[in-house]
Amino acid sequence: MANSVTPHLDTLLQHTGVAQFDPAHGAAPVALPSMRTSTVRFQNLDALDRAQAGKARGERSVTYGRVGMETHAALEEVFCQLEGAERAFLASSGLAAVTLAFFSTLNSHDHVLVADCSYGPVRYLDKIVLSRMDIQVSYCRATPAALEAQLRPNTRVLYVESPGSLLFEMLDIPALAAFARQHKLILAVDNTWGSGYIYRPLDLGADISVVAGTKYVGGHSDLMLGAVMAKDPGLIKRINDTHYAMGYSVSADDAWLAIRGARTLPIRMRQSAQSALEVCVFLESRPEVARLYHPALPTDPGHTLWQRDCTGSNGMLAVELKLDNAAARRFVDGLTLFGIGFSWGGFESLVQLVDHGALQVHGYWSRNDNAIVRLHIGLESPADLIADLAQALDRAA
Repeated sequence: MANSVTPHLDTLLQHTGVAQFDPAHGAAPVALPSMRTSTVRFQNLDALDRAQAGKARGERSVTYGRVGMETHAALEEVFCQLEGAERAFLASSGLAAVTLAFFSTLNSHDHVLVADCSYGPVRYLDKIVLSRMDIQVSYCRATPAALEAQLRPNTRVLYVESPGSLLFEMLDIPALAAFARQHKLILAVDNTWGSGYIYRPLDLGADISVVAGTKYVGGHSDLMLGAVMAKDPGLIKRINDTHYAMGYSVSADDAWLAIRGARTLPIRMRQSAQSALEVCVFLESRPEVARLYHPALPTDPGHTLWQRDCTGSNGMLAVELKLDNAAARRFVDGLTLFGIGFSWGGFESLVQLVDHGALQVHGYWSRNDNAIVRLHIGLESPADLIADLAQALDRAA
């Protein structure tokens, strides 16, 4: 795209990864096609030699279909634009991207600090795989003071998610980045909530950003995708080598769907964020509500950090209800416009009754018997969603 000034991210997302004009007839489709292949053929041996040499230097050089061709490269560029990264590496899911980040930065006998508010399956990855490889993991609140107490001589990585999973605890990424630099740690951040559009951990000092493209980037609940981004050449080489060695691959069709989703990411995320705040205002008026978890809400403890570090919000929130488990189940089952499911970031509204067992490990949670319900506010009319919540709350009571 020819430009004399640096365009806004909204503009970049519309002009990154578009199809090039055919030199023979001077025409092109608007959308880059899904380029599927397993075998890559070369015009001659010199072309193959150049590709192999580029690959040896750590460049994005295509020698086999697993790396992907133009469609994959276009999506990688989309992630780089979103995250302010130099390179992006695609994975088959968000958890696969988390795994890639760990395996690229840790060796056997290393120790990693993990924020206690991180995505729950990270603990399962630790239990099933990392522990078997003798990689030690400690979980604690993601504050410099708490982390300092957990440091070991073999600590190599600090892994966090901000805002945190389930309760959206805002973390002070610049402070954590300073802590990581002081102790020569690699700071990796799960940025699925912000997806690069409203939150950019690499700009705040993080070394690695991990995103589940399944969520807001895809945006239509029809693909599984993950991505790992970095700026530092040394880290990029480590991720590149691990990515290739582990045989990561993403289908061209899923890459195409993610590019399509990224085109509408700005308007989808803004609308979900606006509707979520309207829903929060309604919920604050209900006697059943004890507390709301949503960093864009002025009453949220993380609101000051959100104002400083984010450029917007999204449709995610959690609500603490003065209901026992039976009443909370009646509330969830009584909703008609909210699907019951674990994902988020799509066009549809979703609800999850959060198990207290999953919250026990979150130091941010004030332990009590109230129900915690997580909501994703989609693109439906907020008035209709509010009416649905109202009737379900009445039914629960």
